[in-house]
Amino acid sequence: MDTKFRRYDIDWLRVVVFSLLIFYHVGMFFVPWGWHLKNNVTYDWIKWPMLFLNQWRLPILFLISGMGTFYALSKRNIWQFNKERVLRLGIPLLFGMLVIVPPQVYFERMTEGQFIGTYLEYLTSVAYEGIYPEGNISWHHLWFLPYLLIFSVLLSPIFVYIKKRNTRIITWIRRVIQKPLGLYIFIIPLYLLESLMEPFFDITHDLITDWFNFSSSITLFFFGFLVVASGKSFWSALEKIRKKALILGLLGFIGLVIIWQFEDGYVVHFTEALFKIVNLWSWILVLLGYASKHKNKPSKLLSYANRAVYPFYILHQTVTVAIAYYLKDLDWGLLPKAIILIVSTFGISWIIYHFIILKIRILQPLFGLKTIT
Repeated sequence: MDTKFRRYDIDWLRVVVFSLLIFYHVGMFFVPWGWHLKNNVTYDWIKWPMLFLNQWRLPILFLISGMGTFYALSKRNIWQFNKERVLRLGIPLLFGMLVIVPPQVYFERMTEGQFIGTYLEYLTSVAYEGIYPEGNISWHHLWFLPYLLIFSVLLSPIFVYIKKRNTRIITWIRRVIQKPLGLYIFIIPLYLLESLMEPFFDITHDLITDWFNFSSSITLFFFGFLVVASGKSFWSALEKIRKKALILGLLGFIGLVIIWQFEDGYVVHFTEALFKIVNLWSWILVLLGYASKHKNKPSKLLSYANRAVYPFYILHQTVTVAIAYYLKDLDWGLLPKAIILIVSTFGISWIIYHFIILKIRILQPLFGLKTIT
């Protein structure tokens, strides 16, 4: 983001939400849902905090990315912007698929008895054969990067037009969001997508058949740009609504928990979709609102963490999966395993970042970092 327009609260949220991914992926090792590796004992109660996080953790990341795009386009033309997107998203994606993700697939194949041998043998035999899940080539947790790259390229002409023309849509948004609960106008398209598309398209993260996830994510990305483009009107509206959004968020999640106890049906589905979107959008407003009030200020910690968060994102799941492989069959209980996974994932990711990536400049573009001279 351009320092002239920099919003430190957005930087803080980006760091916090990406950090939550580590806790979330550690939780995936213990929750009953499917994942790459599972602990020898799963815990049903963990699904509730996981479900709470899962409602808004990725939507807010796409929204924040759209907000960041507004600032990025403030000091770049469209060609410079898209070139930077390719370099900062495309190169780490390719590097990740070739170097970072393969260990995850290796440990998964070893667990399932689909491969037996050393990692070197895996790399030199089947690691780059076929597309996952049948084959072994995958982007796994890095799926966020190709989506963000495509969103940026597709929408950049529209974003440039809006910034230059200050179109009627921005004027209309500024007027609407100043009304009580006006910021909830954005739930209408999100609700239509949730209610009409979600039943027919599973979330696959494969980009090809992932129509619902693609559509809802690009919508949130677009909304992120629009709300920042509306300027002070958005931040003043956040100030007024954050307490109401907190109440609506709590009610929304409680409503979801109740609805999840019923069997599926048309009435249940459309009601669930409404609660989902109200819950999702409310927590986004809560996080943005309270961050705006309390965290819109620079700090040395933020400066360090904001630069580190992208390499941490790229590295963390591979570290988690590798350690989980050696913990999964131990009879140690939830707490010691979870602590080991969380501390080790943060610690090893930090060691690689601080002592290797920051010291070897040639590695920095591979992790999406601009080289600082």
